[in-house]
Amino acid sequence: MFEVVVIGAGQAGLTAAYWLQRRGLRPWRDFIVLDRNPGPGGAWRHRWPALTLGRAHGIHDLPGLPLGEVDSSTPASELVADYFERYEREFGLPVERPVRVDTVEPEGPGEDAPLIVRAGKRSWRTRIVISAAGTWTKPFVPHVPGIESFRGRQLRTVDFWDAEEFRGQLVAVVGGGLSAVQFILMLEQAGAETVWSTRRDPDWVDDPFDERWGVAVEQRVDARASAGLVPHSVVRNTGIPPWPEYLAARDRGRLVSDGPIARIRPDAVEFANGRVMPVDAILWATGFRADLDHLAPLRLREPGGGIKTRDVVKVVRDPRVLLVGYGASASTVGATRAGRRAALAALARIPARAPIQALAT
Repeated sequence: MFEVVVIGAGQAGLTAAYWLQRRGLRPWRDFIVLDRNPGPGGAWRHRWPALTLGRAHGIHDLPGLPLGEVDSSTPASELVADYFERYEREFGLPVERPVRVDTVEPEGPGEDAPLIVRAGKRSWRTRIVISAAGTWTKPFVPHVPGIESFRGRQLRTVDFWDAEEFRGQLVAVVGGGLSAVQFILMLEQAGAETVWSTRRDPDWVDDPFDERWGVAVEQRVDARASAGLVPHSVVRNTGIPPWPEYLAARDRGRLVSDGPIARIRPDAVEFANGRVMPVDAILWATGFRADLDHLAPLRLREPGGGIKTRDVVKVVRDPRVLLVGYGASASTVGATRAGRRAALAALARIPARAPIQALAT
């Protein structure tokens, strides 16, 4: 039986694995990391080639091995995959892939009973599960009347690959986060026309995107998770920074929202303000939900729909389960901090080990 099984080898999962090993657990014997991807990189390996590590999209250093200087023109999918592969190799982390976890089930009654992690015909017994499955596999598309009738192309953030596919077309981009903003600018550069839909007025912010701002965002997200409510995404709480290229696009009328969509027609979108725009495609940049389906047998959800947590990572309904990449820890900075918290919390629950004081984050 393993002491800990980590589900997911993204930013949070690798951080947790690092601290488990650093504090004395033996790879492959005491703990293991199960990753659904065919190779390293987490969700980053699936990002479109035009996405690079710039101001809007960055990755926090993993503990013990900084990313270092990078070529800003190299796709983030390549850079991060190489970085994570180097990290796994440097510290000998026990990552097994591809393994798609189906369920986590209790072996018996009581909080001291082992958990059974199942993936197809395989299973692993463990005292503790650190679930770091992330959100990339759970893109969210809101239901809009008429959505099924649209005859053009509909795609989500996870489906986007190359803006050149839309040259000469009119694309409705839906969503108020940075991904939607960047899709609009990429499509414009590729020769596509766009119309922008957001549920609320775009949230332009003046505060600098620094560490203090990031902590404040995480605190707002964590407040809902701590109350057992479905947490709002980190992106929803960030807003749009007043960077020159964004302000210029707003000034020329490109980053101006028509508001929410009231109805979708077979060949057009109808906005709540009455405007009807014929479109060739709809790009749903409307965020993600946490990948928690494998935890359903444990009945962790509260009446509010979320999983109630304390100290960011601890699940109130079952102390054998630790969540990272959920709620406030869904950002890369938050995931790194939460990965360490989860590892230390797991170690404190292992029998015959002295409780370990959690490090400040």
